[in-house]
Amino acid sequence: MYDILEKKTYLCATIEKIHREMNKLKHTESKLHSDAVRHERLTCLVNDEEMRIIDGYLRKYGIENKSRWMRETLLAFIHRNLDYDYPTLFNEHDMRR
Repeated sequence: MYDILEKKTYLCATIEKIHREMNKLKHTESKLHSDAVRHERLTCLVNDEEMRIIDGYLRKYGIENKSRWMRETLLAFIHRNLDYDYPTLFNEHDMRR
C-alpha cells in the first residue's frame, strides 16, 4: 500500500512539473509542429490506479484532449532531458575542478 501511495505522489508531482513546462512551451510552439500530419501511432498501457490518477489530473486542470496532452507531455519531458544532457567536451567532474 505504501509503495502505491509513493508512486502516486511521485507520478502526480512529475505530471504537474511537466504540465507547468508545457504551459511555458505552448506559446513558443512553432507552426510546423501544430500543422504536421501525424501517421505514427504510439500505444501505452497503464493499470487501473495509474488511469485514475491521469483522469483525475485531466479533470482537475480541464484538459479535454487526452491525446494532445499525452503527446505534449512526452515531448516536453524529452526536450527537457535533451537540454540537460547536451554534449560537452569534458565530463562534469572535469569541469568542476
